[in-house]
Amino acid sequence: MPQLGLNIDHVATLREVRYRNWKRGLAPEPRVLDAARQAEQAGVHSITLHLREDRRHIQPADVRDISRAILIPLNLEMAATPAMTRQAVLFKPDEVCLVPENRQEITTEGGLDLIGDERRLKGILRRLHAAKIDVSIFIDPDMAQIEAAHRIEAESIELHTGAYANATSLRQQQKEVARHARAAATANELGLRVNAGHGLHYSNVRDYINAVPHLHVLNIGHAVIARAVFVGLNSAIVEMLALLRRPEFSHHAD
Repeated sequence: MPQLGLNIDHVATLREVRYRNWKRGLAPEPRVLDAARQAEQAGVHSITLHLREDRRHIQPADVRDISRAILIPLNLEMAATPAMTRQAVLFKPDEVCLVPENRQEITTEGGLDLIGDERRLKGILRRLHAAKIDVSIFIDPDMAQIEAAHRIEAESIELHTGAYANATSLRQQQKEVARHARAAATANELGLRVNAGHGLHYSNVRDYINAVPHLHVLNIGHAVIARAVFVGLNSAIVEMLALLRRPEFSHHAD
């Protein structure tokens, strides 16, 4: 079965609505560290934080505190910039996932375009690898992007599932999962771990894992945090883990 990586950015979103620019020494609610600890106890396999350049939700202090407090892996999503690379080297998460960023976007809108930028990105990967940090690249299910991720020596890719999640017809959904299945197979052949995420939720995740092979981690956040508003974080996590453990056809997941 694929593992569950819980993205807790939106716990921080709720905090920042009330406590924007909060000062050290205060205890603004909800505490992102408490969410990470509770998620670990509930059985998630890793925690994901996106430290955006505009600091709209997760703050550097969150990354620092959580990296020290949890025993499960920490996956830090970040833009592929020198400033963010310095932050990653400082905090030393288990994995960094390089993602595109647009200040005007509500959430990440697509995969990172590696083509034509491989030399610069390879330099960033060298710095991260020197700090003993694995690197994943958030990309669309495109063969050229997967091959580029392999060339710059990433350990993993994370397939952007937004188009699948936003599909409005069964035909569109099937077309998208077919693209993802081919992409995952290609990545696996190249020795890349295959993660996926963006827009996966309780109603669409089983169809995805039934169709796409070689999945290692599914990074899911908004759906679980939204569900937690009504049933609590522990129950929301347990419900999602049950979906990952009991796909209708498990032969594709490993």
